[in-house]
Amino acid sequence: MTRQELSRQLAGVPESTGVYLWKSAAGEVLYVGKAKDLRSRMRSYLGGRQERPRIPLLMDEVSSFDYVVTDGEVESLILEVNLIKQYRPRFNVDYKDDKSYPFIALTLDDPFPAIKYTRERHRKGVRYFGPYTDARAARETIEAVRRVHPICRASCVEWKRMNARGGQPGGRACFDHHVGKGPGPCVGAIGREEYGQRIAQVARFLSGRQREVPAELERQMREASAQLDYERAARLRNSLEAVRSVLEKQKVVSPRPVEADVLGIHREETIAAVQVLVVREGRILVVNDLVLDRGMDVGEAELVEGLLTRYYSEASHVPRQVVLPALPEEVGSVEVWLSGRAGRRVRLRVPARGDMRGLLDMASANARHALARYKHRTRYDEQRTNDALLQLESALSLPSPPMRIECFDISTLHGRHSVGSMVVFTGGRPDPASYRRFRVRFESGQADDFAMMREVLARRFSRHGGAPDRFADRPDLVIVDGGKGQLSAALAAVQGAGACVPVAALSKREEELFVPGSAEPVVLPVGSPSLHLVKRIRDEAHRFAVEYHRELRRKAMTASVLDTVPGVGPKRRQTLLREFGSVKRMRQATVEQLAAVPGIPREVAEDLYAALRPIGDAAGRE
Repeated sequence: MTRQELSRQLAGVPESTGVYLWKSAAGEVLYVGKAKDLRSRMRSYLGGRQERPRIPLLMDEVSSFDYVVTDGEVESLILEVNLIKQYRPRFNVDYKDDKSYPFIALTLDDPFPAIKYTRERHRKGVRYFGPYTDARAARETIEAVRRVHPICRASCVEWKRMNARGGQPGGRACFDHHVGKGPGPCVGAIGREEYGQRIAQVARFLSGRQREVPAELERQMREASAQLDYERAARLRNSLEAVRSVLEKQKVVSPRPVEADVLGIHREETIAAVQVLVVREGRILVVNDLVLDRGMDVGEAELVEGLLTRYYSEASHVPRQVVLPALPEEVGSVEVWLSGRAGRRVRLRVPARGDMRGLLDMASANARHALARYKHRTRYDEQRTNDALLQLESALSLPSPPMRIECFDISTLHGRHSVGSMVVFTGGRPDPASYRRFRVRFESGQADDFAMMREVLARRFSRHGGAPDRFADRPDLVIVDGGKGQLSAALAAVQGAGACVPVAALSKREEELFVPGSAEPVVLPVGSPSLHLVKRIRDEAHRFAVEYHRELRRKAMTASVLDTVPGVGPKRRQTLLREFGSVKRMRQATVEQLAAVPGIPREVAEDLYAALRPIGDAAGRE
């Protein structure tokens, strides 16, 4: 379908709240979104320059669309979440862990409910707690709960069912009861009423209401002791010690009974990690890590909204407040939806200071570490690098993947202290030992980047002056920072040196690659490994050039000031710089301090002080 045909069909879309689906020619759902005004939002995809670079790539594949009108923004939010989970569109952010959350479950429909670890969440008569993105943490929580309130595991329930006759317990004890870890309903060691009280206590414990547990256990223990039921009092004492041990291990973040989820986000390339700190009664109860992919060109507000809707559509509990690094696009709709799931008011907030700000910073820092662990575990960087080299080979029509890429940049200030940099990436990774820097010999009253680039590349590829020793390896691809002008200058230098090397220029504004023999630039897909790699190489060349340029300016400034002082030659200048570290510190020194430097006579110190003082005073007046 052409853009004109698509535009004509969009004229029939209502100006109503709803959800829209962009589809390919094969009927694949490419993207799901929501809008207050469907017609206006969908037409915006056909506009000119887009804030999200991924949109033109999406629209190149779109052949048709569907939409669903809803009664309001909250309904459209819920429908969007469900459709994204159903279709998993390629152009929506991919929440990698959303189908593998472990939960803790209480089988409330059983005569003697059990606690168990599960990845299912659809059975009726079962109450779920979670999600726990760390399976080990979920299993450890179950063990901690059973130490505090001994109840059955799923296996204990199976023993009871197999051995019970006519509603009466069987004659054989399950393994847990046999070793003293289970309450023993399978042999009638506990009644349903007492067992039901334990289940209620477990539910409160897993919900985060833990501060009231020690007091309740202590009260029951004293009652049992007063009734001379010392066996039950001993069990309650053990439970009390267990719950105190669990609470001591939990990090206290507030003396107040704060109930909140703190979501820290760290983004790199097209991938992001999220850490959720589950804070209940002022303690960090659970720490969850999530990984999101294909989301770099999504704005932070949109990313946060998608994260909230997907995470809390799975979560068993929504806290009173959710702490975020940024608010979602439709904050009012999201709060209404969350409040509906919680059955009370839920507030979204971005703290600027205080305990919650500290927790948010901690969650964000830990999200960075979580992303690093994920990338190491999945060999993410290695796969991305291999994909980048193969994509560059195809996009630039190279004879082979560019295993050695050299990138050049120029740094100058009105033609003064001009330098060139050469950085090398081998196998898609930086190779600092092969970096080179050039002090440009070309002299001009103004900055002529093209002439400077020609000089630098001519020196790089010259067959004379010992070049084979300095630059033993030939590159598979040369990239210069700039547009068509820089490409022409680079080609002239490379060809003039008799080298045969593929050359491309990367423009700063549009992030497009210009190659010889093509009027149109090569546009690498937004978010692709290849675009990320060439931008990273270009930025590294720029950094290397700017560092050298600043070093030359600093040396020139130092030399220009000290060289005007009679009696300060190269040796004394070196002594002064070694003593004070910089000209700035010399300006702050007194005559006595200058004269105290070994080898600096009093009269030279006075002349130096006089030479430096006007500069320091002028700086102070500015």
